[in-house]
Amino acid sequence: MGDHCCQAKATELLKLKQRQAKVLWIVLLINAVMFAIEFGVGIRADSLSLTGDSLDMLGDALVYASSLYVINKSLKAQAGAAFLKGIIMFLFAIGVFAKASYQLFIGASPEASIMGIIGVLALLANLLCLLLLTRHRQDNLNMSSVWLCSRNDIIANVAVLVAAALVALTHSIVPDLAVGVLLTVVFAKSAGKVLSQSWQEMQQA
Repeated sequence: MGDHCCQAKATELLKLKQRQAKVLWIVLLINAVMFAIEFGVGIRADSLSLTGDSLDMLGDALVYASSLYVINKSLKAQAGAAFLKGIIMFLFAIGVFAKASYQLFIGASPEASIMGIIGVLALLANLLCLLLLTRHRQDNLNMSSVWLCSRNDIIANVAVLVAAALVALTHSIVPDLAVGVLLTVVFAKSAGKVLSQSWQEMQQA
């Protein structure tokens, strides 16, 4: 009877992990596609906020990829994957800051209409991801963290839309630069937190 119960629990756990993996693959692909779109359009439209938000999409894709990788891995493997993710996130944050400095120097004005269109598309993509992840947010710490990550992205998307509206109203580069730099700072702080936590876990593992 006990063996049968344990086998049933193991089967349920396996099915749960399979469902989690399926959802993570879907949101990973959504974020990877949106990163490519936002980054490319952000560069062409001279929009730092779009470029910064695209890196947030990339960071999410890395989060989902690492979460997929460590579903059946040890704590040490989870920490190592998180550390690598933190390094990549930090490098991209430096890249956005460099672009901000360049745009400020040349005074390139972003295209508000393009910012608005892509901003809405990114918001819809993140809302879909949040909806898919909500069902699994209480499963474990791994799924809870990716749900929180997706929820926070909605704030970044709204910030981009606010920047687009202000650029259209003021015809100034300042709102886009302000939001882009803000997202970059948040991005760098998140990377630093991930690096710190993952390093501590690797030392303890």
